[in-house]
Amino acid sequence: MQNMDYDFDKEVSTSLAELHTMSMRLVSSGSYNVRASEMAHLQDRTPKTVTCVVHFLDDSCETFEIDKRAKAQNLLDKVFEHLELVEKDYFGLQYLDLPPGDDALRWLDPLKTIKKQCRVGPPFEFFFRVKFYVSDPSKLAEEYTRYHFFLQVKRDILSEKLVCPPSQAALLASFSVQSELGDYNPDEHKDGYLADFLFIPSQTDDFEKMVCEKHKQHRGQTPADAEYNFLDKAKRLDMYGIDLHNARVRDQSNIEIQLGVTSAGLVVFQNNVKINTFSWAKIVKISFKRKQFFIQLRREAVSVENDSIENLIGFNMISYRSCKNLWKSCVEHHTFFRLHHPNPPSKKIFSIGSKFRYSGRTEYQTLEEGKRRAKIDRTFSRSPSKRYARRTVGGVSRDAILEEKRYIEGYRNLTKSQTFTSNSTNSTHNFNRYDGVNSHTRATLPHDYKSRASWNDGTRSEKSDDDGGFLSHNTSRDTYPAPAPTKVVNFNSSEENTRSDQYYDIPAYEEYISNGNGYADGHGLVTIRMTPDDLGRFGFNVKGGADQGMPIIVSRVAPGTPADIAIPRLNEGDQVLFINGRDVSQHTHEQVVMFIKASRETHSGELVLVVRPNVYVGEDQSEEPDFTYIPETHQIASSSSSANTLESSLMLLQESLESGAALAQFEQLYRKKPNMTMNAARNESNIPKNRYRDISPYDKTRVVLKTGTSGDYINANYVNMEIPGSGIVNRYIAAQGPLPNTCTDFWQMVWEQHSSLVVMLTTKVERGRVKCHQYWPELYETEDFGALQITCVKEEETPSFAFREFNLTHVETSEERHIRHMQYIAWPDHGVPDDPSDFLEFVMKVRQNRSGMVEPTIVHCSAGIGRTGVLITMETAMCRVEARQPVYPLIVVKEMRDQRAMLIQTASQYKFVCEAILRVYNGLVKPSEDYHR
Repeated sequence: MQNMDYDFDKEVSTSLAELHTMSMRLVSSGSYNVRASEMAHLQDRTPKTVTCVVHFLDDSCETFEIDKRAKAQNLLDKVFEHLELVEKDYFGLQYLDLPPGDDALRWLDPLKTIKKQCRVGPPFEFFFRVKFYVSDPSKLAEEYTRYHFFLQVKRDILSEKLVCPPSQAALLASFSVQSELGDYNPDEHKDGYLADFLFIPSQTDDFEKMVCEKHKQHRGQTPADAEYNFLDKAKRLDMYGIDLHNARVRDQSNIEIQLGVTSAGLVVFQNNVKINTFSWAKIVKISFKRKQFFIQLRREAVSVENDSIENLIGFNMISYRSCKNLWKSCVEHHTFFRLHHPNPPSKKIFSIGSKFRYSGRTEYQTLEEGKRRAKIDRTFSRSPSKRYARRTVGGVSRDAILEEKRYIEGYRNLTKSQTFTSNSTNSTHNFNRYDGVNSHTRATLPHDYKSRASWNDGTRSEKSDDDGGFLSHNTSRDTYPAPAPTKVVNFNSSEENTRSDQYYDIPAYEEYISNGNGYADGHGLVTIRMTPDDLGRFGFNVKGGADQGMPIIVSRVAPGTPADIAIPRLNEGDQVLFINGRDVSQHTHEQVVMFIKASRETHSGELVLVVRPNVYVGEDQSEEPDFTYIPETHQIASSSSSANTLESSLMLLQESLESGAALAQFEQLYRKKPNMTMNAARNESNIPKNRYRDISPYDKTRVVLKTGTSGDYINANYVNMEIPGSGIVNRYIAAQGPLPNTCTDFWQMVWEQHSSLVVMLTTKVERGRVKCHQYWPELYETEDFGALQITCVKEEETPSFAFREFNLTHVETSEERHIRHMQYIAWPDHGVPDDPSDFLEFVMKVRQNRSGMVEPTIVHCSAGIGRTGVLITMETAMCRVEARQPVYPLIVVKEMRDQRAMLIQTASQYKFVCEAILRVYNGLVKPSEDYHR
């Protein structure tokens, strides 16, 4: 048994020795990352979700918890699910962005995380709003969707986003009352029953009486009917559905304007008055660089006197951020309203510029889905309108301040002495005030701005960055590695009056530093503590200040310095809000640096910063390349580029007619080409040959008679219209209607020009006035005109047309020719035909008779300019359609007026021919296969 004893103590001692040896080896080669462990511990304590508060159009509010790493689409899905909204693609979420200013409201991008976009929060606040305003409420299949549009437009009117004349505002308000109160009942709706409703700012008793009178007219309308009528009237307002952006004309005038993005294109406003429209069909490309926004237009864009095919128009925006915001809005609106589906993202790896594209569904996709989806018969509760109290102040009755407008304006006023009351104390703290920057000049840092040392023995260095504790006055800059280039940031302020606003509260400074781990409990702010090193340095630079029109931004952080090793770390791009409890938003750059320096002289030497993290990272304006977006339209289905151009031109024509731009451009076109003389018409012997003293032919293109009985003059011009891509040149002679003393000259012109077709576009007498002398004989009769003899051999007449055939014989040579005479007699005495059908049929018959003709066709009315121009334009357009060439009527008119003054005399004639062109496309006239590439 003794031999089998087990010496336990010996084994234990041996094992302990071995363990001690192993542990010593581990200690000698081990490592422990203290900072990483602390950061991981802090991260473990950080919530995994973010809180999002969404304010809806009916003034309700809902809170959603979203995974902080999830895309914003997750929040949108929850919002739509909460509302049970089906036609959801018209809506989006807005948030208030930094820096505060005129364009602080941004749309939430569903493809990015919320924390990456929103700099105010958590909790993050959003506003559910209409993003894409439907052009016609009948497109909305759901009554529930129309109700949300109704709430949005009401809000737009109340906040003055939608400018509305008083009479129109009263009508819209009456529909709103009908929706909420139903039919007018004199027993219930006594005088003043609308006193608690708020429809427009500064509402008066007279306005309420107008609303009441109109409300009486809506008897029998259901809430859905009233809301539909409300939207149907609102869509006609100039500023309906406009996404407005402040800009300036990019020339020496520097005129302040606003650019509005709509479903139809880009609209220019000045003082809330529409002054120009650029439809999507007119725009070739949109781009921006820094603060400059550009649109490139097709041929019929700005000036018809400009022979260039395309035109480039530029605008100056208030900042780079606002310029990019406008560009993104254009991309989204064009894609949503004009394309069948969004364009796929670019696959180019090394492409420069923004890759942003609209990622949601288009209106076309939404409407198509609505056709396939069964209509939902749902019931829902309409929320009552907000009531407001009228208070008497100093004996004067005034309205309560509009809540939403105050909220937005209050946020914008952060830039001008805005004060906020603390939730925990009675003290107030000024936050983000930047004085001395005029809202009209929008002062920003210049492109070549150089940072300057803020303190270095009391001197400034033009070569150094602004210093906020990076270097002491006695230390060389070579101590730390060279920093990375810093970013230059624009900041714009407002010039509005100072006022207190409680709709967006900022906690007091004590709330920020109460959290021991350095992280703020709310609003995304961070508290950072640090003490200087042995040389008195904190190791970071700052730029900006109230004197520079910029917030205080950390521009550099040197590695290994107190700023770098602080937990949490100070980072480039952080915005400094408080220094040791002092709000620095009102102070100059020099003062901020002195505050940092002075912290070293305190008993503890501690510097406490409250910062908003990474405010401006990624916004490098100074090196921003051109961002370009080339619109593509879904209506252009043909693979042929020429067919695409034709369809684009006709879409442009349609939209310019609807917007009124077509007639405005026509009115601006010169009636007579500059530098073209008319001396022959003013010759004393020729004056009696003019029917109207102000209608004369150009000398350069006038028809010269070779053997005229009383000279070579006749009031007529050659007008040659070339059809590109076809080799066709349509030759005309545009002439006045013959006078009794010019009939011989007229037939002499017909003979000399070898013309075989005469087109007459007037009757002999209209409204009691002689428009044209009868220059032909009656049927089967013969008449002599000098050396020419004319016999009428055929005559047919319909309610709209008259057709004649003549034999024209030269008496001296006995040479005989056959002349066809076509007269349009259905043109009314005043204005233009109500229906172009008869006229189009007449033009088609003219074309049939001109087939194969190389000699000029003589066209005349009374003066030879109005209806004559209409017919030449119409036939030219038909030929262009057949040749698959773009049709720009204004260019056609310009080309005609270069050969005879004033062709197409009135705007009504121009509108008539434009509408006729749209009518014939793919109807009477189609692109010919002969010109298919």
